[in-house]
Amino acid sequence: MKKKFLAISFSLVLLMGLLSACGGNKAADNGANGAAGDGGNADSSKPVTINMFTASPEYTDAFNAYIEEYKKVKPNVTINLEIMQADYNTVLKSKIAAGSTPDVFQTTAGGDIDTFAEYSADLTNEPLAAAMTDAIRSNMSSSDGKVLGLPVKGNLFALIYNKDLLEKAGIQEAPKTTAELEDAVTKLEAQGITPFANAYKEWWVWKHVFQHFVDAAAQDANMSPKELVDSFIEGKTTFKEHPILSDNFFNFIDTTVKHGTDKPLERDSNAEVSDFASGKAAFMTGKGAWDEEAIKKINPDFNIGIAGYPVSDKADQALIITGADQALRINKDSKVAKETIEFFNWLYTSDYGKGWFSNVAKVIPPIKDAPMPLLDMPKQMVEILKTQPSGDLSINYSLDTFHQKFGELMQAYIGGNQSKEQTIDEIQKAWIQLGSAE
Repeated sequence: MKKKFLAISFSLVLLMGLLSACGGNKAADNGANGAAGDGGNADSSKPVTINMFTASPEYTDAFNAYIEEYKKVKPNVTINLEIMQADYNTVLKSKIAAGSTPDVFQTTAGGDIDTFAEYSADLTNEPLAAAMTDAIRSNMSSSDGKVLGLPVKGNLFALIYNKDLLEKAGIQEAPKTTAELEDAVTKLEAQGITPFANAYKEWWVWKHVFQHFVDAAAQDANMSPKELVDSFIEGKTTFKEHPILSDNFFNFIDTTVKHGTDKPLERDSNAEVSDFASGKAAFMTGKGAWDEEAIKKINPDFNIGIAGYPVSDKADQALIITGADQALRINKDSKVAKETIEFFNWLYTSDYGKGWFSNVAKVIPPIKDAPMPLLDMPKQMVEILKTQPSGDLSINYSLDTFHQKFGELMQAYIGGNQSKEQTIDEIQKAWIQLGSAE
């Protein structure tokens, strides 16, 4: 999801093959009407250029692969792919303000589906929308029920651990409660093992950790995570009313800093993965399934495990979280909206597309009838979900403008620049000011 900062721009001209079957054109027909042009099939001879702007550099090779494959389907289509991570949101907003909205652009899902609704093509009746799993489709839908996004992938958020290091410390299974976590830290350090690898230089890892505590706080308050988040955005509740947030979350962060790798505010995502894969720490915080490939490249024999975060004294609140938090959007005013929709209908419904998620991108497929990638974390996810529910992807109920501010405030907290009380107060203000598109 988040690799080292980079910006990549390249153009792939699709010159091979010829589409003779009508099925692909018919797929684009269903939702292209009203999006652009006259609603007929895309002209397979007219040169077409689609400009994509995304924030997922870790999938550069995978995107490259499906663009290359599309050569065989539409030789008249050129796809320009620009990938940026540093300042992506700022640059995207600048492009939109300047009237140069890309044909395809990336945002977070959930609340940001509404934020960018006025720029997004309605995909509700497209084959690609029908192909999505029900849970993923809901992550891509606006508040009025329109499908306005395409999932980049399905996702898994969990506390990731090194099975071999836990076994060395005599820990039979990953901790599920705060007491078990304290015990695990003591046992690991008794064996000279650093408990935590962190990437607290990155603002986005904070939201991945925090959402586990939000889910548990909502359960204790007898409401859904969305209702709890909405209550914060509306200023109707405070951290003091939810000890899991005001105490447990901060205690967890304090523990990971005190018993973690050195200089946490200088460790980015790549550094954290390297620390963890090299056996320098037993647990990796704030991350998910997208990291397994990088871990296995460093250590092919790494014995990886996943678990829910120990957020309270209730073991049943330690849940992994699944869903889709990143969305591609098709510019509804694009001159090539019809051809762009046709392209993604092909990706989400073709045999190649079904295999692309698991075999090429090696991510959890967001669509039905697609195989899981042959990786340990997705396999374990499937087994875990047979006996316990998934936690709610509560980061989707706030905007990334809030989450970025949240991360900055937490960085200031562990850097010693503000107290816990000041941090909580600023987070609550930020939720009201930045949490909603309204």
